[in-house]
Amino acid sequence: MDYRKMLDSLIEQCEGLVLTKDVTGAGIPRTYLSSLVKEDILERVAHGVYLTRDAFDDELYSLQARSSRLIYSHETALYLHDLTDRDPLQWVGTVPSGYNSTNLKNEGVKVYTVKRELHQLGTTTGQTEFGRKITLYNRERTICDIIRSRNKMDSDLINETIRRYVGSKDKNIPLLLRYAEQLRVQKILQNYLEILL
Repeated sequence: MDYRKMLDSLIEQCEGLVLTKDVTGAGIPRTYLSSLVKEDILERVAHGVYLTRDAFDDELYSLQARSSRLIYSHETALYLHDLTDRDPLQWVGTVPSGYNSTNLKNEGVKVYTVKRELHQLGTTTGQTEFGRKITLYNRERTICDIIRSRNKMDSDLINETIRRYVGSKDKNIPLLLRYAEQLRVQKILQNYLEILL
């Protein structure tokens, strides 16, 4: 079995950004990664993340690859769902209570925590600007999250987001209200909706 050819093929499939877990999952020994780093074909950009010299570092993808419990939320999810025109100043994500988020914070990620039973509520799959799949909260969960964190957020951003959501064709108000009840922001959400509708 030619591990080098297998690794080259995997790197090509992954468009130059390869993860240690993908390599070991394909049955390729990790030593081949080290060899490609020594040959200056790959660069280790973070723990478990390798990049070819001609590939773009997909920061959203590699952050989540290293921290699988991270779900993109708040301003980052708003941006990815096109509910705001503002580029995020920093990436924002949510992890379950008790998760050690020190490494994420050290990398400049703004981290929110939520009860474990609410962590997976409203997750969906999205894409980075480079087309790689990531996990984030859906539009309805994101709106509830920004209302929960309203004291830490720009009120204009919240109003703009809700206005865009209400004006969109693919809104799901019953789902939004269900999430608002589970996340205990239904009264506050109703106030926003009454003003904007």
